[in-house]
Amino acid sequence: MIARRLHTAESSVRTPPPLEHGGRLREAAARYRIPVPDWLDLSTGINPDGWPVPEVPGTAWARLPEEDDGLEETAALCYGAPGLLPVAGSQAAIQALPDLRMPGRVGVPTVGYQEHAQAWQRAGHTLVRLADGAPGGDHGAGLDDLDVLVVINPNNPTGRRWSVSTLLDWHARLAARGGWLLVDEAFMDTTPRDSLAPYTDRPGLIVLRSLGKFYGLAGVRVGFVLATADLRVALHARLGPWALSGPARHVARLALTDSPWQEATRASLRRASARLAGLLSDDGLVPTGGTELFQWVCTLEAPAIQDRLARQGILVRRFDAPSSLRFGLPGDEAGWARLKSGLCCPALYPPADAFRQAVGETPDRYFSSAAPTLASASAPVPGTLTGVSR
Repeated sequence: MIARRLHTAESSVRTPPPLEHGGRLREAAARYRIPVPDWLDLSTGINPDGWPVPEVPGTAWARLPEEDDGLEETAALCYGAPGLLPVAGSQAAIQALPDLRMPGRVGVPTVGYQEHAQAWQRAGHTLVRLADGAPGGDHGAGLDDLDVLVVINPNNPTGRRWSVSTLLDWHARLAARGGWLLVDEAFMDTTPRDSLAPYTDRPGLIVLRSLGKFYGLAGVRVGFVLATADLRVALHARLGPWALSGPARHVARLALTDSPWQEATRASLRRASARLAGLLSDDGLVPTGGTELFQWVCTLEAPAIQDRLARQGILVRRFDAPSSLRFGLPGDEAGWARLKSGLCCPALYPPADAFRQAVGETPDRYFSSAAPTLASASAPVPGTLTGVSR
């Protein structure tokens, strides 16, 4: 059942400050006085070799978008979903879905995309922070205390995954009490067999997908809500007509039908991710987790490493809790060579190695990737967040 909320002065919640998103490359360029074109931006987790966008026909620009252009059917076939609703990026759904339920207790991952937590809190729900993203640990104990569970699968930035069977069990237990399982699958396109898309005709199961990461099309702002028809109708009514522009619908429909590109890209991303993990490990930054689109490294030296890489025009994402770095994939051989050179730069040696540098000795590995328990207190560089953004 979907409950429409009544917004009154008594039930209003103080609006939290906006979260920061993206690599903020222009801000980094201004801070370090390095022109934007001279940067290697590894901060986004977006496929650097995205789907090749063809010329968009003039009619897509000149006419209002029409919902019978085949996009919904194409996307449903691609994802294996019974039905879905196109939205202006999954972010649009993240903001709107909390208003379709009366206030309750919502489990959200402590480390993960923080727009989920903020949207539910802003709508008056009580947040239950889940340290590892699972209620009561892997066995799901604690679900009985929740009305909604938000799962990011795979998690960004930890890369942790949950099996289809585990998630379906959690959903069944929540749905039995009218609860929801909301699964954000922003990074799922590389492993579609692990998706819950085929099961989204079940009440209380909601899956979010988008074209931003795998397809490298973050700028078109195209996402999909996979859910039962009644929820899609309610969400469509809330978002209003023309959620997607005509050009966005045109590009999305073509990208979702390009099966050869999708299969080739999955294979190439797997190879690139393994290469990145090896490159980082060679320099002592052994990944703590990751996906085919990024590698995540916990290290107490994250602030210093991010800053020193930035001084070389290499931007990576830093997180404060825990102190860590996320490395996206270089887009070409020049980028790979530049990252390797940047990691090997003597200026990046830890202070403890200063004497060995002075006498001409270098350590076998430049960094320590031990996972910390406390966040660093140093000043943030653009692309630094507490919690996680895309």
